[in-house]
Amino acid sequence: MKINRDEGTIEIDGPPEFGYGEKVRSRKNVRNDGTFPGRDIGDILVRKGDIGYVASIGTFVQQFYIYGIEFIVHGYRVGMKGRELESMDALQETTKRRHAHERL
Repeated sequence: MKINRDEGTIEIDGPPEFGYGEKVRSRKNVRNDGTFPGRDIGDILVRKGDIGYVASIGTFVQQFYIYGIEFIVHGYRVGMKGRELESMDALQETTKRRHAHERL
């Protein structure tokens, strides 16, 4: 299996995009690549739109942050790259600011 290194991208030169406990949403379906125990390779672990919380932050191939996302509804944690996630906390904060501005 070839590892896609996204040549030129070194995320770990800067701070992580997401913080511990942050509410996030999956931007894509995530399948088991063989590293998730008890499930077949190719099984969908996370569906686009699933909501989870950042439980851990690690690195992969000295290039990317890998976020351990706790998907409460599924009862398990899945490692995901930042580009596979979007912050629900940031989205909610933007919506709050927009509504506050509209009231002025």
